[in-house]
Amino acid sequence: MSSLTTSRHRTGKPQFRRRYLALLVICVAELLVVLDNTVVNVALPSMGLQLRADISGLQWVVDAYTLTFAGLLLAFGHLGDRYGRKKVMVVGLAGIAVMSIGGAVAADLGQVVAARAAMGVCAAAVFPATLALIINIFTDAKERALAIAAWTAMAGFAIAIGPTAGGFLLEHFSWHSVFWINVPVALLVLVAALACVPESKAEHVGKYDPVGIALSLAGITVLVWAIIEAPHNGWLSAISIGAYAAGSAAVVAFVWWELRTPSPVLDLNLFRNRRFSLPALAIAVAYFSMFGFLFMITQYFQGVMELTPLQFGVHSLPFAISIAIGAPLATIIAQRIGTTAVIVFGLVVMSIGMFIAGQVKVETPYLGPVLVSMILMGLGLAIVQGPATESIMSSVTLDEAGAGSAVNDTTREVGGTLGVAVLGSIVASIYTAQVGPKIDAIPDAIMEPYQKAFARETVVSVIEIVKAPTNPIFASQKADLVYAMKAASLEGFQLASFVTVGAAMACALTVALFLPWRRPEGDGVLLAWRGSENGDTIS
Repeated sequence: MSSLTTSRHRTGKPQFRRRYLALLVICVAELLVVLDNTVVNVALPSMGLQLRADISGLQWVVDAYTLTFAGLLLAFGHLGDRYGRKKVMVVGLAGIAVMSIGGAVAADLGQVVAARAAMGVCAAAVFPATLALIINIFTDAKERALAIAAWTAMAGFAIAIGPTAGGFLLEHFSWHSVFWINVPVALLVLVAALACVPESKAEHVGKYDPVGIALSLAGITVLVWAIIEAPHNGWLSAISIGAYAAGSAAVVAFVWWELRTPSPVLDLNLFRNRRFSLPALAIAVAYFSMFGFLFMITQYFQGVMELTPLQFGVHSLPFAISIAIGAPLATIIAQRIGTTAVIVFGLVVMSIGMFIAGQVKVETPYLGPVLVSMILMGLGLAIVQGPATESIMSSVTLDEAGAGSAVNDTTREVGGTLGVAVLGSIVASIYTAQVGPKIDAIPDAIMEPYQKAFARETVVSVIEIVKAPTNPIFASQKADLVYAMKAASLEGFQLASFVTVGAAMACALTVALFLPWRRPEGDGVLLAWRGSENGDTIS
């Protein structure tokens, strides 16, 4: 413990006001990164019309960001530990501003995708630094827990508020505005970070590990790419299986190398500690559930309820508010009764919310099961991620803060990507099987081939079908088709909800059985927990 105490004193303890001002700046930086990951979704239809892009191309506007972001989190977390977390974060913020300009002035889809990929690289520099900086600024256990609660609440809130922000921008401006808005915000946060956020980096660093960084980048990127493309290529196609094998081989090589190199990018012994590995699993499952839920609720609001982007955003606000309220409360409660009970309860709450969401029908009113499911999903996510993140970050030393934060962030991204890919694939398979024959039977004179292709892929196409002028003779057939499309999508949602409930409950049982229920004893500073038979040994 003496080395940690010394490290704590070396880091210093900024004045109360300065600490919380730094927290505010860090949370706004986090907000910018997470909004970048969600707000663009609302602009996709407008972008597609102007750039004449197909569905696959538009999906890569989103996925290019996710791919580079997830792949580089661990690498930038390590670089922040080595060279300074504030320095890496500031470079990332500057990059977001520059690359956002590139996206805003892009003349074709390829340029937009390239800009989004570059923005993902820059965001990967910012995100792990935010959490690593927080645990170095807030070394008192209670203050640190509250600061992490604010960080987790902001992450969930930003994900949920994205549709509202995007809807507002599109209501008043073109799709270019989702890029332009980043520029002044990123520059303001950059200046504020330089003025208000103290620098921190690892006191002791070993030799640079380029092999570990390269293997982690290759493994995570290839696996995330395989997950993203699996619904299109086929989960068991030759391309998908080849990508799984290549990504898995890179991950295995990464593990082999990190266990043998004297200065690893990531200390894999952390995963032997159940207070690190099981909360990371809980976060991955929680984000699997949440991203899948948001994917489905987006289609529900726009395709089934036929809401505008702004209306959709407003209707999703209860989800965001639940997260903002639940995260700090859950972290405070976890300080009193222990992390395990709170995480298990949160996963059960998410399961209940997702089960209710799966029972929604075309005629179901918003003020009822839809609203209740959103509130329960938001609360469940908040209850899980605050205490789980605090447990993860309390399991690493101050020198490993960036790497620990990167693992925490990578589990979120991989879990969320899996949620959209797996649950989206389930919904699409049921929807296409039921709607495809009905659409194929429509004469091309009434519905053009490209319109049929769009209608087969997503229920959001209902908006264009309803708007399209129709001969009164075919009005009833059109109404029947629209209803069938809505009903088919909700049937897919139901099966996807059962999969999500099963995953969340299985994770809850695993955490309940294997994560220690007794709170570790400590003196209020960061503890270097190391794995032992009962998960409670202090080094």
